[in-house]
Amino acid sequence: LSEIPFIEQLPYTQKIIDFISNNLATDEGFSYNGQGDCIVPCYNAMLLEAYTRLQMAKSNEAQNALDWIKRYQVFERNQRTSWRYGEICKHGGCMKATPCYIGIGKTVRALITYAKYIKNADSHVEQLIGQGIVYMLKHNVYQRLSNQQCISKYIDEIMFPQAYMLSLTDLVYIVNERNLWWDQRTIPLKNLLEEKQVGSGQWKIEYIYSHKGYKAFETKRNSSKWINYLYNLNK
Repeated sequence: LSEIPFIEQLPYTQKIIDFISNNLATDEGFSYNGQGDCIVPCYNAMLLEAYTRLQMAKSNEAQNALDWIKRYQVFERNQRTSWRYGEICKHGGCMKATPCYIGIGKTVRALITYAKYIKNADSHVEQLIGQGIVYMLKHNVYQRLSNQQCISKYIDEIMFPQAYMLSLTDLVYIVNERNLWWDQRTIPLKNLLEEKQVGSGQWKIEYIYSHKGYKAFETKRNSSKWINYLYNLNK
């Protein structure tokens, strides 16, 4: 819902915000089950971005999520997080020797959205975005260092709105918002976009997350107006 401008004005949206604030927000960040030891980078970042889009970037909930990122998120291999709970290494190895790429991508995306909202006024946020982008460009944005294959499932697929997995839409958002198309390491991503075109500057949704609570805005049959707008922005 947060992808839709002014959606925060609807009573239904306020109900969802209240539920998240009462059940998933903790003093240290957003948790996937409301328990403080179950904060993981992808969910914490997605809810930070959602709250930012819903005009709640300065809320306690969003600021706690941002503070968690500043304190505990890593953006490079062989760095140790000081986060004290083991759940961070349970789900796909969020913070092991090789940090979860999904968590890094979602965090960079959320920080970019937050930075845009506050007009780039937080130097620490800008520093973290820079660190994340350096790491992502090392991987040509979506490829493994060892064999240039996709780093994770769905990372080369078009979806909207976003879910916990990192998708092609997330990557295009990051590259567009930070004007990175000039960098040669984005060429594989640019080539992938050209291959997936169904017309000049047109793309279709390729993957729809099938889980309770997820609502796709469009089908996979026709060219997507949402995607066409997002993918052509600043490009």
